[in-house]
Amino acid sequence: MVSNAFIHETAIVSKDSKIGSETKIWQFSHIFGKSRVGNNCTLGQNVMVGPNVSIGSNCKIQNNVSLYNGITIENNVFCGPSCVFTNVKTPRAFIDRSNEFNETIVREGASIGANATIVCGVEIGEFSMIAAGAVVTKDVKPFSLVMGAPAKHIGWVSKAGERLDKNLTCNRTGKRYEEREESLYEI
Repeated sequence: MVSNAFIHETAIVSKDSKIGSETKIWQFSHIFGKSRVGNNCTLGQNVMVGPNVSIGSNCKIQNNVSLYNGITIENNVFCGPSCVFTNVKTPRAFIDRSNEFNETIVREGASIGANATIVCGVEIGEFSMIAAGAVVTKDVKPFSLVMGAPAKHIGWVSKAGERLDKNLTCNRTGKRYEEREESLYEI
């Protein structure tokens, strides 16, 4: 079902998927059955969604991203160009592991950089930031900045996406944060 959305003539949207209002789906993208895309999203060229994938509202999924069965993208998430999500941990071409897909959750406000790889079965925390090219092999804490292969925590970011200074204050908004038990909280 499509409601007030723009779907490019080359895109394919299955009839039993749901596309939210004001969403834009660009060239050569494919939305498989029983997938849901929220309101005011932008899916770039050659984006594959589904089946059974949920994308929240206000998300930006850049060109050449594939979201497989078992992936949940919450509201306000950014997925950079050509970032990669896996669906099984130990794939083999000659072994059918489609019943072994692992759930992957990207929490609200997270940003994933271009060409980053997200190994299935992880949770990307709220407002975290994954650097371009990072390989995420384990859960990422909320507000965490990770980079490298494998990705490692190198600092904290604010809701606005700014790297926090040593006082855990956002230079853009002035908001302050507090570190407790190896996690960050807005105060």
